[in-house]
Amino acid sequence: QFVTRVVSCRAAELRPEGGGEPVHGFQVVLEDTILFPEGGGQPDDRGFIGDVPVLRVTRRGPEAVHFVPAALEPGAEVLLSLDWERRFDHMQQHSGQHLITAIAEQVFGFKTTSWELGRQRSVIELDTPLVTAEQVEILEKSVNEKIRDRVPVTVRELAADDPEIETVRSRGLPDDHVGPVRVVDIKGIDSNLCCGTHVSNLSDLQVIKLLGMEKGKKNKTNLIFLVGNRVLKSMQESHSTEKALTSLLKNGPGEHVEAVRRLQSSVKLLQKNNLNLLRDIAVLIARDFKSKPAPRPLFVLHRKEGDSEFMNIIANELGTEETLLFLTVGDEKEAGLFLLAGPVEAVENLGPRVAELLEGKGAGKRGRFQGKAAKMSRRGEVQALLQEFVSHRNPEA
Repeated sequence: QFVTRVVSCRAAELRPEGGGEPVHGFQVVLEDTILFPEGGGQPDDRGFIGDVPVLRVTRRGPEAVHFVPAALEPGAEVLLSLDWERRFDHMQQHSGQHLITAIAEQVFGFKTTSWELGRQRSVIELDTPLVTAEQVEILEKSVNEKIRDRVPVTVRELAADDPEIETVRSRGLPDDHVGPVRVVDIKGIDSNLCCGTHVSNLSDLQVIKLLGMEKGKKNKTNLIFLVGNRVLKSMQESHSTEKALTSLLKNGPGEHVEAVRRLQSSVKLLQKNNLNLLRDIAVLIARDFKSKPAPRPLFVLHRKEGDSEFMNIIANELGTEETLLFLTVGDEKEAGLFLLAGPVEAVENLGPRVAELLEGKGAGKRGRFQGKAAKMSRRGEVQALLQEFVSHRNPEA
C-alpha cells in the first residue's frame, strides 16, 4: 500500500483487452504510484485507489495513467493498494526471462530479440532458426542451478550519459524516455536495462520449466516457459487431467496414449461403417419410391442422421426429370442441410425461396440446389410451397 495524491482526473474510455464495447471511466494521474504501467514485455499491475478498482495502467511519457470507473477529486489524498498476487507472478516471469535470456546467450550464443509475458505462459523469441531438444534440456538444467545458488538480483540507476550503459545488455530505450536509466543486475550473470518489476533473489523464482519450442517469425525460434507458481499451477492442472483420464480410460497414466489411439481407430471404423450403412439406406429409400406403380410428383424426406452424400445418392438413384425432391438432414429443432432437386427450371425458381424459408444459404446448378438451413423447423412451410407448385404444374397430382 502507498499513500499519495490525485494530480488530475479526466473522463475517458477503455477498450477491453478481449474486445467488446468500450468501458466509460476516468484517467487518473497520481503524484507517484506503486502500480506498474504496461511496457517492456510486461503487463500492467492491478489494484485499488481507495475502494475504486484500477482497471488498467498505461504510460504517457513520464506519467503512469490509471484507468478507473469512478471519478476522483484532484488534490485528494488517497491510499493506493497493489494486487500482490498478480505483481509477484509478473516478477517471477520477468526475472525468469532475464535469467533464461542471459544463459541462452552465454552457453549457446542465442540472442533474445523480444519476449511476451502471457496470461498462462510466456515466450522468448530467440534469434536462431533451430534449438534442439538437447539444448533445451541443458538450458533448463543451467537456469535451475542458478536458482538453487540463491543469486541476488539488484536494481540500480545510471545517468543517461553514463558510459557504463554501453556495457549493459539492452534492446534500446523508448523514444520518449527522459532522465536516468534503470539497470537490473543478476549478480555475476547479467546486467540489463529494464523498467520492469523483479524478485530480489533468484531463489524467489522457485523453479523454471521450459515447455518447448515453436517456429517463430523470420527464421527465429520461440521458447515457451513457466516460472514459479505457474509451474505449480500447471502441475496441478496436469494431475487433475491425468486423474480424469485414468477414470475414463480405466488404465494407468502410462497407458493413456495407447488407449486413446485404440479409441481413435475404433471411431474411424465406426464412422466408415456408418457411412456405408447410410449409403445402403439411401439406395433402398430411392428404390422403394421407384417401385411404386404411380410415382408421386413430390418426394419429401427428412432424416436426423445423414449428410450431403446421403441426399445426393437418393437424388442420383431416383433421377429428377419428373419428380421434385426435397431432402433434409439434421436435428429438426436446430440447423441442418437441405437438397432440392428436380426439373432444372423448377429448381432454379424454387431454390432461393426454399433457402429463404429455412433462413439458410445455398447454391445450385443443373437441377440441384443445396445448402445449409438455420431453421430446420420450417420444413413444413417449404413442403407446402412445393406442394402448391406441383399442384399448379400437374392438376391431377
